Amino acid sequence: MTLIALVRHGETEWNRLGRVQGHSDIPLNDTGRAQAAGAGEALRGGDYRRLYASPLDRAKETAEIIGRATGLGEPVLHVGLKERLYGEAEGMTALDYWSTYPDRNAPGSESSIELQERALAALAEIAEEAGADPVIAVAHGGLISTILRYASGGSLPREGEHVGNGSQQIVEVIGPDVRVIGYNGSPR
Repeated sequence: MTLIALVRHGETEWNRLGRVQGHSDIPLNDTGRAQAAGAGEALRGGDYRRLYASPLDRAKETAEIIGRATGLGEPVLHVGLKERLYGEAEGMTALDYWSTYPDRNAPGSESSIELQERALAALAEIAEEAGADPVIAVAHGGLISTILRYASGGSLPREGEHVGNGSQQIVEVIGPDVRVIGYNGSPR
């Protein structure tokens, strides 16, 4: 059994503006750095032994800030933790994306099923490597929401909630099974 704290990266300007980021490599803004520092403080003393992050700058920088706060140092980068690839929708406002692609499948995008398979494979790889060591993994809202939906049978995130920047969701990985232990979704 591996305990994993899934942390969403801090805010970027595209988050602030409501733009779809996907694999676009947008850096943290000052608010995002403060959120990362807050997440680091919240996770300090949690007996975490390993730190992983998506290689996208916003997640990597969030993890570096958390690593300093927790004493875990630099994160191990894991490509499986990257956000969903949104293809041609990247850079659009979320409202334009939803109205243009009501099925959520823009040309060149990764499907929801592909994202779920990739996210679960990443968790399994991290859990296998970490063993019983508790882990912090810094990732993205879409990926974390996908894991929560899978692990909760679709009940999380709740209607009207999203995974907030800097929030922590705690999951337990036992082989192929993922169970939500702690949920900190925030209202829109």
